[in-house]
Amino acid sequence: MTRASDPAPPSAPTGVPVVGFDLDMTLVDSSEGITATLRAVLAEVGVAVTAADTRPYAGMPLELILAGLAPGTPPERVEALAARYRELYPSLGVDSVRAYPAAAAALAAPAAHGGRSVVVSAKHTPNVHRVLAVAGLDGAVAAGDVAGDLFAERKGVRLAELGATAYVGDHPGDVRAAAVAGAVSVAVPTGAHDTAALLEAGADVVLSGLEDFPEWLATHVADLREGERAVPLPR
Repeated sequence: MTRASDPAPPSAPTGVPVVGFDLDMTLVDSSEGITATLRAVLAEVGVAVTAADTRPYAGMPLELILAGLAPGTPPERVEALAARYRELYPSLGVDSVRAYPAAAAALAAPAAHGGRSVVVSAKHTPNVHRVLAVAGLDGAVAAGDVAGDLFAERKGVRLAELGATAYVGDHPGDVRAAAVAGAVSVAVPTGAHDTAALLEAGADVVLSGLEDFPEWLATHVADLREGERAVPLPR
């Protein structure tokens, strides 16, 4: 939800695409750093996990990940582990992040149609900015169009505030976010969920990867403009 300190998002003219993107496993492969940080944090409380253990949790809120990997941990202890994760992630998790090859082009594509890209993620907001910078993607998104610490329906609220016409993500929670925002749900099977699972979750379209996004966006823009022409003018 928008805070009083957040800059007001610019309003987009009708027919102009505003595309939201998830971050982890959508724009960037952050799995190595996430696993490294989770292993370090959980090792401090005597819990050993592997990359295979962490993969099913990709894209979920940190507290849910920690509770799942360390079942039976009291909620207050989960909160403490989450705080420790956020403390360690900048040094253990950020440097290994790599943008997917087509991520920069996907983020740039809406501007070619007069629109813009926004990033809405479950990752802690300061770490979203760090990851975008390390991945070389920060120049494609205005600082006020970056939001973190949100998942599923709460993402959708922020996407609606930003005027998103579509949302691209890799998780069923991202599909729910698009539905709340009234945006087209565009899914990519680059995370823990395959095409069948994303379609079952209700995605409007599943791309094989971000390399297919610019072509899809052209059809989205055409649909937006067709819808604009279909709205009757006031008498």
